[in-house]
Amino acid sequence: EQVLDSMDLERERGITIKAHPVRMVHAVDGVDYVTQLIDTPGHVDFTVEVERSLRVLDGAVLVLCGVGGVQSQSLTVDRQINRYHVPRLVFINKLDRTGADPQRVSEEVREKLGSDAILMQLPIGLAEDFEGVIDLIRMQAIYFDGEHGETVREEPVPEELLDQAGTARMAMLEQLSMYSDELMEKLLNEQEISETLIHQVTRDAVQQLDAAPVFLGSAFKNKGVQPLLDAVTRYLPSPLEREITA
Repeated sequence: EQVLDSMDLERERGITIKAHPVRMVHAVDGVDYVTQLIDTPGHVDFTVEVERSLRVLDGAVLVLCGVGGVQSQSLTVDRQINRYHVPRLVFINKLDRTGADPQRVSEEVREKLGSDAILMQLPIGLAEDFEGVIDLIRMQAIYFDGEHGETVREEPVPEELLDQAGTARMAMLEQLSMYSDELMEKLLNEQEISETLIHQVTRDAVQQLDAAPVFLGSAFKNKGVQPLLDAVTRYLPSPLEREITA
């Protein structure tokens, strides 16, 4: 088992000081994928570690606080991601904290970072009521059971959230349709849109550095992590699809 933030000083201060690599195997649609994760510091004093890592990364996950939103160091890291032309996903974390508002944070990503943030999920409850997420592609409610959230349980979307989820799904599809004539045509003709097409359009938009799909959760409570790993595998490029030039 590999432990992040393993230095004594990191544990004392509760921050990441140096970049830590971790090798993971994650299954998507029955296929095992190997992912090399590099956990970089967020603190401004250690931003050179972010710079060092981004030079070799194929894709990035920009982690934002569900309460604090886009902070000054988020702007710095975003500039570094852009400098190295790295495709990115956004993960809005800490939705179990009082004052968490993923909708507001998504708007901040659009306004402050200039990225086309596309909400791919909705939260089921917030703060102490945060239970899981709604997958807007498949219109499924996802809960995370077990001691470490390792058991992913899928249920129908709660009735009280159906209208909100339907509206959010339409907004997601309208944003994605800006990157695909086929999706736009199906949307205008009110035809059924397949999961495969949504995944393909999202993948293309991410890899062309146009869109930043937004995922939700609480990493401390192990909620929302598996769908994020699915998205990393589906939408970010593999090393074979990226040309790294010095």
